[in-house]
Amino acid sequence: MTDLFEDTAPSSDGLTDYDTAHIKLYMRLLDAAADGADWREAVDVLFGIDPETEPDRARHVHDTHLARARWMTRTGYKHLLQLPRR
Repeated sequence: MTDLFEDTAPSSDGLTDYDTAHIKLYMRLLDAAADGADWREAVDVLFGIDPETEPDRARHVHDTHLARARWMTRTGYKHLLQLPRR
């Protein structure tokens, strides 16, 4: 579970500090989606949000972060390749 996350993932055209801090979360969301996991289980496990008690928030958090994770696979990774190596 990620302790620090925003309810809405970034939607900018560029890589953000939030993106780089949440790469593992994005990958776990993509894995869950690829495995056919129910979004409610994914949001409970990955974000610690109970979809039964907070259905609208849970769905929003899941959907915006999954959309950002998918953006990372199409576009965002190019920005990662340009970061200086540590």
